Amino acid sequence: MKSIVVFNNKGGVGKTTLLCNIASFLKIRKNKRILVIDTDPQCNTTTYVFPYSDIERIYSSQEKEKTISKIVDTIKKGKGYEENINLLIKTSPHFKFDIIPGDSKLSLSEDFLSKDWFDAKSGEYRGLQTTLLFRDLLSRINDRYDFVFFDVGPSLGALNRSVLAACDYFIVPMSSDIFSIQALENISTQLKQWSSDIIKGLCEYQEKEQESFQINNENVLWHLKFGGYITQQYTAKTVGGQKQPVNAYEKIIKRIPNAIERYLLTLNTIQIPHSKIGEITNLSSLVPLSQSSNAPIFDLKAKDGVVGAHFNKVKEYETTLSDMVDKLIINISKTYDNLAK
Repeated sequence: MKSIVVFNNKGGVGKTTLLCNIASFLKIRKNKRILVIDTDPQCNTTTYVFPYSDIERIYSSQEKEKTISKIVDTIKKGKGYEENINLLIKTSPHFKFDIIPGDSKLSLSEDFLSKDWFDAKSGEYRGLQTTLLFRDLLSRINDRYDFVFFDVGPSLGALNRSVLAACDYFIVPMSSDIFSIQALENISTQLKQWSSDIIKGLCEYQEKEQESFQINNENVLWHLKFGGYITQQYTAKTVGGQKQPVNAYEKIIKRIPNAIERYLLTLNTIQIPHSKIGEITNLSSLVPLSQSSNAPIFDLKAKDGVVGAHFNKVKEYETTLSDMVDKLIINISKTYDNLAK
């Protein structure tokens, strides 16, 4: 099982739409076992993949007790990692993947996670346990899925730190603007600091306790790797039969590879074959159609409101998504194979 977080420090880059369509493509077209975990307190993934009638049932008083915030609540109450937490897992009717629904209450966990982070850096058991709560969740579902995707908000706060500390890979959607490029430096700086702090905390724990910190009988390490980036949200023109960004976007897009190399590729100890795994042009009205029908873009049909030239846009998007997923899998296989040797 591989865990992937789709993340950018800048908001509004199309992160949730991208995540849900990649996850759905892996499920529907590649027949993979997929789980999505919505850890964004805004719950955008949950509301994207379910019709409103299902949302009402999910957040009824009985079901809401089983959403993702439950695992934070148990740690807060001093119960640690509880094997019997019965988290709610639902299947999206059109995206087809399983999902642990989000919960707006997760936004209240930031102070708690921040406070225990200081203990984690000092090698205290409680601090490490709190910081690595999502790693424990992954260890308990390890044999049930091929891929687990985390949706997160655009912050570099304590909640996202706990998610990133749990995952194997992160991929970065980039909108074609200067602020997305500036965000890469923030991501790089924080990830380097967090990894250093966790490694230090784990070493101090081992020195004090004369044993490694373990989850589910496995030693814990920082193993997050950069899995690739995707450029999105630009307007294209056709030149010589090839699509390319219009000038205003092209100037920004040309700066992205150098920024990726400088800030993100240096985080990996093993070079990935495809730092850029895809590019998505302006999808016009396909995104709102996808949202209103709670269905993946690549699977939109006439009943979802697709008409005329939009059918070609749907096919074009599926081709783009297929190539993107193939490159992502190659990157994962390359780094995993090398680490396994």
